[in-house]
Amino acid sequence: MNKIFAIGDIHGCLDKLEELIGKIPAEPQKDQLVFLGDYIDRGKYSRDAVDFVISLKNIFRNIVYLMGNHERMFLNYLDGIEEELYLANGGRYTLQDYGIAGTDSPVERKKKIPGEHIRFYNSLLPYYESEKYLFVHAGLIPGLEPAKQKIDDLVWVRRDFIDSSYDFGKIVVFGHTRFGRPLIEKNKIGIDTGAVYGGQLTCVELPAVNIYQV
Repeated sequence: MNKIFAIGDIHGCLDKLEELIGKIPAEPQKDQLVFLGDYIDRGKYSRDAVDFVISLKNIFRNIVYLMGNHERMFLNYLDGIEEELYLANGGRYTLQDYGIAGTDSPVERKKKIPGEHIRFYNSLLPYYESEKYLFVHAGLIPGLEPAKQKIDDLVWVRRDFIDSSYDFGKIVVFGHTRFGRPLIEKNKIGIDTGAVYGGQLTCVELPAVNIYQV
């Protein structure tokens, strides 16, 4: 049985990401790598972290990249939407990485993003399902099937999901909400352990539920 390795919120922590990828016992031609979103913002190396996760396609045969709320905010910012929300959530670091000034127009902003990065951000999935697991950045609204969930709920929901014992039919693997250590419950596994805040960057191996951290 092939394994799945899911990785939590990176937030520009390139050094931790590189070390974690070297640490996990994944077989690039057999096993699957799932990133739960939030590659950017707050950390020092957002652009480089995106370069690195994109480059992994040359090594791993099967990679899934999910959308996080920070990528959602970044794309909105590039379009001139909810700019203050993005800046209030650590977006300045990413803008500096790309050389984007606050006075730049949406057209000027987009011109400063490499084409490969724009394609990456636009290709991010709202969620991903395997046979036994459902991967999403933030969580799900209980009672709604995944296809009927709003994208803003998938990348932003917090207590309505975390406090719920609802059976989603599959174990939900998520990031977004920071825990001191991975949250492992019957219906969900949370692996954002605050790498950018001095915590660890976490990967969970499935189905064994082995935890790897840096």
